[in-house]
Amino acid sequence: MAAPPLYQVKAEFFRLLGHPVRIRVLELLRDGPRPVRDLLDDLQIEPSAMSQQLAVLRRSGIVVSYRDGPLTLYQLAGTDVADLLAAARRILTELLSDRDHLLDQLRQADHQTATTSMARTA
Repeated sequence: MAAPPLYQVKAEFFRLLGHPVRIRVLELLRDGPRPVRDLLDDLQIEPSAMSQQLAVLRRSGIVVSYRDGPLTLYQLAGTDVADLLAAARRILTELLSDRDHLLDQLRQADHQTATTSMARTA
């Protein structure tokens, strides 16, 4: 059986990242290893839901876990995912700043239209 095309593998990777809990976990792990209890405190989700999402990330190889005494700690398997999240933030910042610019233009146009209408009725 032939390997799937690279674009399909990439799509699967982005689908893997396409869950809000997984994204938040990855953001939290960007600063270093964290025990499950800290992740639960931050995310405020059920432990079973956290376990499920961590298992998906672990199976994919994006995160790894290890024991430190009674604690299970999770950390990013490498820095590439943190770099990808940083790139996503830069892209979103640019997209949203463009939208803010458009919104400002619309507001100015609405203000000019309202000012013109009031001048005509006066």
